[in-house]
Amino acid sequence: MHFFNYGSKDLSRLFQLERRLESAIAEGGVGEYDGNEIATDGSDGFLYMYGPDADALFKVVKPILLDTTFTRGAKAKLRYGPPNAGAKEVVVVVEP
Repeated sequence: MHFFNYGSKDLSRLFQLERRLESAIAEGGVGEYDGNEIATDGSDGFLYMYGPDADALFKVVKPILLDTTFTRGAKAKLRYGPPNAGAKEVVVVVEP
């Protein structure tokens, strides 16, 4: 998932979000949270999550993403299959 509006070098809000995502994904049994990449200026970043069912994973994390100001409007790439050429991918915007 690519988010655009983080806007800070203080990563405490990002780490709080990561803890929430890790817990929800584990409790839902839908996959795993695998980390982040964030620009050194804090402008934007990526979150990485994987599981056997992209729709089920997104259903679990979407409420948390909507509850987080810097991930509203983010673009999530749902991949239906392994990370190789030919796997179906759909980009969805995190919005209500």
